[in-house]
Amino acid sequence: EKDIRKIGASEMLETTRLKRGQLDLLAGSPPCQGSSTPRTRKKSVAVHDDRNDLLFEFLRMVKAFSPRSIMMEYFPAPASDGRMDSFIASLKGLGYNAGREDVNIVDAAEYGVPRRRLRMNFVTSKSGRVSEPERSETPTVRQCLQDAGLAPVGESGDPLHDHRPIRTKRVRDIIKNIPKDGGSRASLPEHLVLRRHEENYRGFKDVYGRMAWDKVAPTMTGGCGNPSKGRYPHPEEDGAISLREADLLRTFPKGYEFDLSKSRDKAALMIGNALPPEFIRRHAAVIAKSLQENK
Repeated sequence: EKDIRKIGASEMLETTRLKRGQLDLLAGSPPCQGSSTPRTRKKSVAVHDDRNDLLFEFLRMVKAFSPRSIMMEYFPAPASDGRMDSFIASLKGLGYNAGREDVNIVDAAEYGVPRRRLRMNFVTSKSGRVSEPERSETPTVRQCLQDAGLAPVGESGDPLHDHRPIRTKRVRDIIKNIPKDGGSRASLPEHLVLRRHEENYRGFKDVYGRMAWDKVAPTMTGGCGNPSKGRYPHPEEDGAISLREADLLRTFPKGYEFDLSKSRDKAALMIGNALPPEFIRRHAAVIAKSLQENK
């Protein structure tokens, strides 16, 4: 639990009790905030953000461990960045079958995750290309939430589900007036339109919109559960989805526990930043198969 830039490779090897070459898979997700949409909307030059250089810290660990295979999940923008060309060239020099063809922009919704999440996924190994996991029909919000059989908010005994944040009367009125099942704030009466959302507003259009039962959920961020952060109001109920509903849409197993001792916002951030477990499971299966076939 440290800044990776302050961790020595020898310390990592000692901590994991591994020798160079013993590790089957090194997986990592360098932070994407440097290239995120909010930053580019604020006209920051994302490509120059120092956090985008953290993939070279990942490369440093590759050099130290010399794992048999590598999986790196990243924000799509750096896929066309010169940093990736340098990263791939270094991997080739280390004996990996790495190339531009291993840089794939994928949507988590195509891998059993009922929400949109466009990411760059990079998988390579020393023993040949790893095949892509099989894609499937995308589950919907209805299939995810209704099939989970959750009790009404406040009645489940689940602290991640039972908490409903206190909203101002104005926010409550806004949500009540958003049409059920996928409606947007475009339908609000004039007296409920927030000043910042008036004509010529160029920000996020999903804010205060409801999820639709028979579509996938929107991209889930650290603000999931907050109606002012995106399309997070429930398809029918007059409030945002609970954090339990958010983690189910992220494909965490029902009942998965999050530490709420620091704050609910911290838990929301963990849910929003997590790589969907079902996405990981499918990729892990094909990587494991490749490793077994190429011992």
